[in-house]
Amino acid sequence: MTTTSTNPTQAGSMTDLEGLDLRHLLHPHQRNQRNFRRVIVRGQGSTVWDSTGREFIDAIGGGIWVAQVGHGRAELAEAARKQASEVAHFTGFFEYGNDKSIRLAAKLAELAPERINRVFFASGGSEGVDTAIKLARLYHHHRGQSERNWIIARHFGYHGTSYGSGTATGIPDMQFAVGPNLPHVEKVMPPYAYHTEFYGGQDPTDFLIAELEQTIERLGAENIAAMIGEPILGGGGVIPPPADYWPRVRQLLRDNGILLIADEVITAYGRTGHWFDSEPRGMDADIIVTAKGITSGYVPLGAVLMSDEIGDVVSGGDSGSFFHGYTYSGHPLACAVALANLDLIAEEGLLKRSLTIGDWLQTGMAPLADNPAVGEVRVVGATAGIELVANPETHEGVSLELALDVCDELYNTHGVITRNYGPTIVLSPPLVLEEQEADRVTSAICDVIGRLDVGEGTIKPA
Repeated sequence: MTTTSTNPTQAGSMTDLEGLDLRHLLHPHQRNQRNFRRVIVRGQGSTVWDSTGREFIDAIGGGIWVAQVGHGRAELAEAARKQASEVAHFTGFFEYGNDKSIRLAAKLAELAPERINRVFFASGGSEGVDTAIKLARLYHHHRGQSERNWIIARHFGYHGTSYGSGTATGIPDMQFAVGPNLPHVEKVMPPYAYHTEFYGGQDPTDFLIAELEQTIERLGAENIAAMIGEPILGGGGVIPPPADYWPRVRQLLRDNGILLIADEVITAYGRTGHWFDSEPRGMDADIIVTAKGITSGYVPLGAVLMSDEIGDVVSGGDSGSFFHGYTYSGHPLACAVALANLDLIAEEGLLKRSLTIGDWLQTGMAPLADNPAVGEVRVVGATAGIELVANPETHEGVSLELALDVCDELYNTHGVITRNYGPTIVLSPPLVLEEQEADRVTSAICDVIGRLDVGEGTIKPA
């Protein structure tokens, strides 16, 4: 084994940290063509600083949709400190428990939609989706329908990267070159009204319900355990469905005895102005998967919420137990931070503020409506997607390279951190974003996109 001579405890410059990173770290979704790193070392509110001391607006919530209450919250640090001084971890396996996981489960049941009263804790969203798939299959098995093991997911849906969740994710790269994926997972089209060409001129919901009906008939309703979907497509580019989509899907699934899993890893805990976005959209989900905003990213934690019926059946079936769990399920310190985080969201009115932030973003980006490089601007609460197009007539998106160039220009020129999901530039700032910070973000976006030369595939100099 070779090592670097640089002492990590003394590596304070960007160059030192970049070198250590490039030498030792394998990053999630790593892009190997980019031979540099951006090292963030401090944050406060909606602002972060890198290792050179440069300041940035975090317009993507910790880089990955998580930072509901913002960075540097002393209240969450204190909750972690206090819990660590009492008991940082003890297993939640078997009959063991701890006070914080119990109180958090009760709190989540209080906030959740009606029917949802049981909770299983994971360490994040991917584990949560794997758990939800197991729950759905176990539920049917214990009710004498073991053949119900198909899962219906959607193209462009994002459900995680582990074996089961990665198979459910509707992005082909996630399944590339890793051997056989989880069997019995079928994909259907999502609601994406901007791309009218997907639906052959039909009403999107009519088309999608017909497709789902045909899929159920082809697979056999008696063979299908559940359908999984995000209330709004997050990783697909912040795509809200037509108002009638989820109610009609819900009814069709119920008529065929199929469970509905709502993946709220992104949307729950205030991101779109509600504790749970699935409820006002009419999903009436049987299982809800959450993570990210439950702790605002301060500690890894996921929570899978389910109906009493599912909880009772899977824990009292023919096996006499629920043989599933993770080392850190119900981690006391993580649950203590989550409780403090949920208190902050409620006390500071961040659900309502999410909608206010959305208004600021919508207003600030209004000039983009006249830009031919912008196909659609979608704002849902404190989340936005700006879809860039090479051809507004055909809706053809810009290249991934050009979308990434836009994010780089925002970062380098304006000190604004965003992400691209394909040709869509995505915003998901902390719910404590100030109006002047929102103005800075939207002004930067209007400037950079205003300098796009789609024909040349370049951004003109400022």
